Amino acid sequence: MSSPAEPSASPSGPTPPRGVPEGLRVAAAYAWRVVVVAVVVLGAFSVLGRFHQVALAVFLGLVATAVLRPAADLLNRKLPRALAVGVAVTGSIVLVLGVLALVGEVVAGQQDTLAREFRSGFDRIMHLLEQPPLRISPHVLDDFQSELGRFFTTHRTAILSTALSGVGRVVEIFTVLALAVFCAVFFIHSGERYWDWFCAELPSRFRRRTSVAARAAWRTFTGYTHGVLLVATTNAILVGLALTLLGVPLALPLALLEFFAAFVPLIGSPIALAVAVVVALASKGPLVAGIVVVLIVLIGQIEGHLLHPLIMSWAVRIHPVVVALSVVGGAITAGVLGAVVAVPLVAVLWSVRQALRGPGPERDRAAA
Repeated sequence: MSSPAEPSASPSGPTPPRGVPEGLRVAAAYAWRVVVVAVVVLGAFSVLGRFHQVALAVFLGLVATAVLRPAADLLNRKLPRALAVGVAVTGSIVLVLGVLALVGEVVAGQQDTLAREFRSGFDRIMHLLEQPPLRISPHVLDDFQSELGRFFTTHRTAILSTALSGVGRVVEIFTVLALAVFCAVFFIHSGERYWDWFCAELPSRFRRRTSVAARAAWRTFTGYTHGVLLVATTNAILVGLALTLLGVPLALPLALLEFFAAFVPLIGSPIALAVAVVVALASKGPLVAGIVVVLIVLIGQIEGHLLHPLIMSWAVRIHPVVVALSVVGGAITAGVLGAVVAVPLVAVLWSVRQALRGPGPERDRAAA
């Protein structure tokens, strides 16, 4: 017989002791895992920042592989593999150097005309600033020009040293490009064999999931690269034709600027086209500049509502908010390079997650 002072047992079992609430314990369990993931991500970015030239070279090598691998495979039907890769890589280098040489020749051939047009255009802009609604005093504009001249005169040594330090930067760029070409040659020639060797070195229980994730990532990366390349080429052609028809100088260099700017989603094209507006305003006046602004809107609508849905849908669909956050976050983290890399990185990570979390048949298709 139990004592009256002893508590009676609950019919459903012993009552759990009072302690940390369940919600707080779950939140703490997630919190330390998030901290571990954040530390790993920070460490990875620190390593990449330490060796950012190598990381950039490998990334450019992967981009070149995604672009040139179909051409090399096509040439491989008639030529040996090594020769097909050499022809594809060498032909692409010659094409790029030819375009750059053409742009340089166009700029050099229009140098005198451009100097005269921009000088008169600058005077035209100053006259517009003096008119309504701005009504800026001519003395203010003259003082601004004087201050600008004094600034360049005072900081001439600093500007010269910056230009000389840029020579070292050019050497660094050429080193990265040479390493990227070197990596691309071997990636195109024997990429699958290298990957098979890497998977063979992993524990057997990880090989299948690693293969599924890698194939999904590469499929998304190549699709995104091809899609962006088509969008950039289309934008550059439209901009070049429009500026040529309007008689705006430097149409070819501005079209090339639009091509490279299109690789930065959302913000690249508007910035490049804003430069075109400034050139049109300085050389042809406000009417042509206004027409260029209208063309900016039209090209933006074509890109956003036609090109991206048609071309990028077979690669990956990312919400515009995610794209914007990725671009801004990448730009804050690593500048222009981060803005270029951020969106394909997010797309690859999302495709890997979908492939690993999908049903069995989908994983089997990704591994095939």
